[in-house]
Amino acid sequence: MKNAIFDWENWREIGSTLSRNKTRTFLTAFGIFWGVAMLAVLWGGSSGLEGMMKRNFQGFATNMGGCFPQRTTMSYRGFNKGMDWSMNQDDVDFIRRTCPLIEYSSTLNFYGSSVKYGTKSTAGRIMGVESDMFDIQIPVLHEGRVINQSDITQTRKVAVLGKNKADELFSGESPIGKFVSIDNIYFKVIGVVSQKSDASIGGNMDDSIIIPSTTMRRTFNMGKNINFMIYTMKSGHTPKDIEPYVWRAVRSNHPLNPNDNQAVWFMDISENFKMADNLFFGIGILALFVGIGTLLAGIIGVGNIMWIIVKERTQEIGIRRAIGAKPRDIIVQILSEGMILTAIAGIAGICFATLILYVADQLTFDPIKGSANFQLQFHSSVTIMLLFLILGTAAGLIPAIKAMRIKPIEALNDK
Repeated sequence: MKNAIFDWENWREIGSTLSRNKTRTFLTAFGIFWGVAMLAVLWGGSSGLEGMMKRNFQGFATNMGGCFPQRTTMSYRGFNKGMDWSMNQDDVDFIRRTCPLIEYSSTLNFYGSSVKYGTKSTAGRIMGVESDMFDIQIPVLHEGRVINQSDITQTRKVAVLGKNKADELFSGESPIGKFVSIDNIYFKVIGVVSQKSDASIGGNMDDSIIIPSTTMRRTFNMGKNINFMIYTMKSGHTPKDIEPYVWRAVRSNHPLNPNDNQAVWFMDISENFKMADNLFFGIGILALFVGIGTLLAGIIGVGNIMWIIVKERTQEIGIRRAIGAKPRDIIVQILSEGMILTAIAGIAGICFATLILYVADQLTFDPIKGSANFQLQFHSSVTIMLLFLILGTAAGLIPAIKAMRIKPIEALNDK
């Protein structure tokens, strides 16, 4: 007898068997199709939802932290609680000098003013930063350049415009090399930027005018005071590791009670990323659980139809055994029917899921932030298909073994 796998007549028989009861075959195939599609959509969809969430922090360093002063909550050396105080450049220099864990750091100062160019004017938030700022929050650079260390050390009167402000003042014209007025002080425009994420520090970068921190403090008479300090940590460290260095700096330079742990507010972006990772790990597990549940429902359907097929073909199988069919041929015949049904319905489910994920990805695409990654990777598709084929084959194995054990005389007497 020919090998059943390569026997064309065998495959014609499989088609004839599956088409004998079209409704039953269709419903079983639909169960497999839906199980594969749901597992694939949940798998790719959870990845896309994670991508959408992480786009809110796109451009931010994942190990970023920050600190700024708050009112004291304890009295100390004659100063009442509730006292306002300010961090200054001396504090920052002390922290940088004593803490070896910092990778990048920048002071931030904020100032509200009107910005003018020719006859046009707009209300703007002036942001004073250091050059490391653009390594901590990476912007989209539309043209020109960002502030560098030479701008800081030489106290240059240069400005980087947020995209929205550049459009308001220049109406699509390139602002590079032109001068804008801030409180009647002129700054040369060197770049236009926008931010990648929805999250921001002190306001959206698109609506800001960014100038060197040293220039800002000197020009607007801020002395050494700073509003905020941000930093990233070297590999293997978290923003929490810097806190003892910050406390030592500010308590040595300011009248703060040693037990007042509310006088400085600390920000730790790494905790937000960790929470997001844990959240989407849980979502991924839930999606996998629901998808596998749907998958098993389809596989059970395959097993059921194989049982029915074996029951209906008992006499036929008995006759085959009587004329010399080997047990292996009977098993391959039954398993082939389950595998072909699973393969066709499974591939259709993968194609349907890929189409759904493609549409979702296009609908959530952002020109600046890019794709949210609603897509099913090729290796994931292969994994799902192999899983279905293995389980589908296993579901048909017991009916196939039962068919193999049918004795010819019993089969011929079966009614």
